[in-house]
Amino acid sequence: MISFHIVICKQEISNLIFSHLYAPGPCAIRNPMNKLIIIVGPSGVGKTTLARALCQKQGFAMAYEQHSERPFQTLFKQDPKYALANQLDYLMVRAEQEYILRQSDKPALMDGGLDLDFFGFTRLFHLHGWLSDEEFNLCQRFHTFTRKLLPPPDLIIALSASAKTISERLSARNRINIASSEDAESLSRFTNEWLESISEDQIIRLDISQEGMDYAHSVPIILDKIKS
Repeated sequence: MISFHIVICKQEISNLIFSHLYAPGPCAIRNPMNKLIIIVGPSGVGKTTLARALCQKQGFAMAYEQHSERPFQTLFKQDPKYALANQLDYLMVRAEQEYILRQSDKPALMDGGLDLDFFGFTRLFHLHGWLSDEEFNLCQRFHTFTRKLLPPPDLIIALSASAKTISERLSARNRINIASSEDAESLSRFTNEWLESISEDQIIRLDISQEGMDYAHSVPIILDKIKS
């Protein structure tokens, strides 16, 4: 059983985090307006592959999903009681990555991200019953509070692909998979509901079903948008 002991009030937490992020010193955000670009889409669509293709064409500060490094991922795969620990760990590490990326002198690129992990995967796990209502609300509180402290992404690259393409890629994985067609549809619906709240001029929508591993068609489109 996981317990949480709150020892300081919300305002004190807010003051502490703001002072850590913005006060002068080695941990302060030096360039809080640095552009952050995130790549979102269903599991298996090719977010990491596209990120690597973009990095080969232009210098980006990059953050990946780090599935193999996450301490609760394997435990969750074995037992859904670890769903809450797994999700809070992902939300926290994604917030930490955003904080670091915002300090870079290069444009920042993120595979997945804080918002996709909450609006997509956390909602999906709640739908499955792996997260109770109370546990989902805890994740929601963390996401809402964190997003008040960190600015949202400046550009979202939303990927889609045919069901056949995604299924083939998922079948080769050895981690938590969103493998069933029902799960893929739910995740896509949750993601699209989130994207509907974002201005369309902040989104690039790409169907990459016919793309090769170098993303020869999509990469120029994305780089042109970033430069504009």
